[in-house]
Amino acid sequence: MRVLITGGYGFIGSHIADRYYKEGYEVFIIDNFSTGKKENISFKHKNYKLSVEDPKCEEIFKSYHFDVVVHLAAQVSVAKSIVNPREDIEANVVGLVNIITLSQKYQVKKFIFASSAAVYGVNEVIPLKEDEIIKPISPYGISKWIGEEYCNKWKEIHDFESVCFRFSNVYGPRQNNDGEGGVISIFLDRIINNEPIDLFGDGEQTRDFIYVEDVADAIFRASNSNIEGIYNLSTNTEYSINHVIDKMKNIHGDIQTNYKSGRVGDIYKSVLSNQKVKDELDWSPMYDLDEGLERTYNWTITNQASKESAVTITPSKSKTTVIYKKIQPYIENLLVFSFISWLILTNQVSMLDTIDVGIFYIMIIGVIYGNRQSIIAVGLSVWLLVAEKLFEGREIISLLYDTTFFFQIALFLFVGLVVGYSIQRKNNMLKEQKIKIEELDKRYDFLNGVYAEVREVKEELQLRMLNSGDSFGKIHSILKELEGLEPEKVFTSTVNVVQTIMNVKNVSIYILNKNNSFLRLIANSNKPDMSSINSLKVDEVKYVQNILKDGKVFVNKQLLSDIPLMAAPIYHDNKVAAIITINDLDFEKFSLYHENLFKVTADLVESALGRAFSYIEATEMNRYIPNTNILKYSVFEEILSSKKEAKEMHKTPFLLLEGLFEGKSIAEYSRVISGLLRETDYIGQSKKDNILVLLSNTTRNDGEVVLSRFKEKGINFKLLEGEI
Repeated sequence: MRVLITGGYGFIGSHIADRYYKEGYEVFIIDNFSTGKKENISFKHKNYKLSVEDPKCEEIFKSYHFDVVVHLAAQVSVAKSIVNPREDIEANVVGLVNIITLSQKYQVKKFIFASSAAVYGVNEVIPLKEDEIIKPISPYGISKWIGEEYCNKWKEIHDFESVCFRFSNVYGPRQNNDGEGGVISIFLDRIINNEPIDLFGDGEQTRDFIYVEDVADAIFRASNSNIEGIYNLSTNTEYSINHVIDKMKNIHGDIQTNYKSGRVGDIYKSVLSNQKVKDELDWSPMYDLDEGLERTYNWTITNQASKESAVTITPSKSKTTVIYKKIQPYIENLLVFSFISWLILTNQVSMLDTIDVGIFYIMIIGVIYGNRQSIIAVGLSVWLLVAEKLFEGREIISLLYDTTFFFQIALFLFVGLVVGYSIQRKNNMLKEQKIKIEELDKRYDFLNGVYAEVREVKEELQLRMLNSGDSFGKIHSILKELEGLEPEKVFTSTVNVVQTIMNVKNVSIYILNKNNSFLRLIANSNKPDMSSINSLKVDEVKYVQNILKDGKVFVNKQLLSDIPLMAAPIYHDNKVAAIITINDLDFEKFSLYHENLFKVTADLVESALGRAFSYIEATEMNRYIPNTNILKYSVFEEILSSKKEAKEMHKTPFLLLEGLFEGKSIAEYSRVISGLLRETDYIGQSKKDNILVLLSNTTRNDGEVVLSRFKEKGINFKLLEGEI
């Protein structure tokens, strides 16, 4: 799958790019590097140095099909939006319109827009909900609000859905040391450099600080969900600036602070409600302020240590050279004129030749330097002609009545204008042509880059197709392993399948009893250093109640030690029949990708179990001894074989008990024994027509307890060793 992130080299964008890359997405980035840094991204990706309002963005959409577009690129400075609102509009509104239009045109599945809490303006309501009145007080806030309106309008006009997140104060590694949103990075930068922190006001101003990786998590989850509309993205927690500084003192030590007068217009309290996004996206922030600050502090320390102050001195052009290039045409014009003047004034040429030489001079200068120098040459030629006449003894007043003289001037002027205009027009055409060629070269380079990337992707896909035998073989072997028609066989195979697909070691499978009150362990990996609970009471286990209620995959986000890290329901006849749990999982696998992978795995198991249950229901009359719950020998032997396989593979214990008919009918035995067993246990018939009881996940100590229960009911059983 492919994701396009605008502003992907920025503080927030780079973390979002990291998340998508880790989830297996192919990442594309558009960024003009106004604030973004290329070093923020270290993994393989494709990038384009463009502004989001640039029409060339369409070439990227044409060349690739994007599943998700995350639009973060923006002018984010409130101060700059006031000084230069036009730039703010171009980046934040025109840029958004360009990207959302292209996303709709090229059928992007999910469009996510980064808005801001700035749309609320000054509002004393705590916490602010999404339906509060919008009163932005800066052009930046206005542009973000307009962006939300465009997203809403695209839904109305084009039925193109989008998600708009209003960020609270985001902080974390890679944040620039400017802007109100960067208050934590500013503070950390100053304390690490042993500089005092300036506080405006009493420090009791509150903000809602959210760690950047929580933002990335929410955006990724949103792109894989069905939500749409506007959501606050925050922690829903007020932290005063003084409280933040106290937390920093716990990490760094003493901090110098300077309290100054409060600034006019500063918002005193700000916190956003995140209830809507928690309810509809099933998301909650993972990082509290302590952990987020510590991570950001450690990154800042590392980043400061790795910085190298290198001053690059670029040789500048000499002022003399620049000035000479400007006056060079004038100097050369005067030099040529001086030579022509010497020829004429020293009688080296005749009067007729003077006109020819003057025209020649004007033409040469016009051809070489264009219109301006051509006109200057005309003026100099006229001056030379007048000087020559005066040198011959003519009165200047007489020249005013000399038609030949004016004809000569007109000839000079005509030649100068025609040649100068023609050459200037030609030069302008050449200049325009050069600009067009440069633009075409840039476009060619851009398209050539896109083409090269398309070829690279194509070759990569071809390589994957050529090497896909192993993948298909793996899928085939997994499906083959789940082919059994006996549920016990499927349960045992499920442990192997989940371990293989999820790359985990500790897997357990529980089945639900008929009245939904207990979960009984039916199969597990049972590693020596791991243990699973044999029985769970539904009323006492919250995560089980949630699974039974909403039917979704459960993820232990709080990493509580007494419950599984992931659990998925298995349905049969539209109700939960079993639950698969994973009790060990690497931290990096706490992702939506692995959650979805687990769900797909559970669906495969559900399909296999569905076939097995359907088979049992269809053959039920042939499985049991008539009028009893006692399995026939052939059926019981198959279940026992699955138990032996599970014991061999996963060390899953079981016990086999044998009893004799002593004065009671087989139907009576069946009724009494069934009442003493769990849903995971089985009653069967042996070759010798004795009754066998198979106790799942049972040790010898537990078996003794069961034998004593049987004895209390007047039924004598013994532990069976060897063949049945």
